[in-house]
Amino acid sequence: MITSRQSRAARALLGWTQETLADKARISLTSLKRLESESGLGVYETTRDQVRRALEAAGIVLLSVDKGQGVLLVEGRGKRKG
Repeated sequence: MITSRQSRAARALLGWTQETLADKARISLTSLKRLESESGLGVYETTRDQVRRALEAAGIVLLSVDKGQGVLLVEGRGKRKG
């Protein structure tokens, strides 16, 4: 499951705005803002999945270990300024 912090960090690595990610994930901007909110707003699992897929298609790998979560941009796959 993608977290709000992972989504924001992945966008930063890619140089994407919220609008760009919402467009690529085919979700509303409002849904993405809810997902990226730190206030724990509810988001459908399908929305999280669509965001995850869009980021992975751009070269992002979501990391999750016992000590926390993170993101990795695989070189050569990410598209800058999209």
